[in-house]
Amino acid sequence: MLTVRLFAIILLIGLWPGTVKAQTQFSGWLASFNTIKTSKKTSIHADVQFRSNNDWQQIQTILLRPGINYHINKKITLTAGYAYIRNRKIVGDIAGHTPEHRIWEQLLYNHQWKNLRISHRFRIEQRFIGKTVVLGNPLSDGPNYANRFRYFLRNILPLEKETSFSKGPFLALQNELFLNFGDKASVNGKTFDQNRFYLAIGHRLNSTFDLELGYMNQYINGRNSQFTNNHIVQLATYLRL
Repeated sequence: MLTVRLFAIILLIGLWPGTVKAQTQFSGWLASFNTIKTSKKTSIHADVQFRSNNDWQQIQTILLRPGINYHINKKITLTAGYAYIRNRKIVGDIAGHTPEHRIWEQLLYNHQWKNLRISHRFRIEQRFIGKTVVLGNPLSDGPNYANRFRYFLRNILPLEKETSFSKGPFLALQNELFLNFGDKASVNGKTFDQNRFYLAIGHRLNSTFDLELGYMNQYINGRNSQFTNNHIVQLATYLRL
């Protein structure tokens, strides 16, 4: 019963933003999340993502996010890392790419209730955001600085009764809330930045690899109260070595 209630709460959180009038977009994301053990207590984190623009016309964003994990115990992991995000921008008739550099720190807490695997992730980002400026014909970038907090809740429910869950199909349900803090002038000027709700079906091929296909709703609070409701199809892989 608790499992059903938890899934229902996350589902309601994910559906709530869509009730507000917003610009609608449709896009696709391809993601690879990787964790590679280097010792008993440490591992390398690396995720790579490609995101299309509206209507799947071309690649809008490329994200590279490496980090170093320190495993305090089986439930708690601390991570520090760097991220590079390359965003396609168009100013008038001029198209180019602007970068964003991030330093980030996070705490990940994993636990289990019956056969439900639950993850809580608390992440802080220091963002150096490329500022699009037109100088002559080419695009030039000037950095802006902003801080952001992210809370991520993910639930994995195996569809087969196996205590260790080393393989088999599963459902994944997650939600992530993004909040700006500090000086917000360089972003949207508000605390609430965006929310991402995600529902997926996946298959654990073995203890080290998962394949997942799902739907994500990304609700973005832009500048001047311009809201965007992005409907996303995401294909993701998870590698644990």
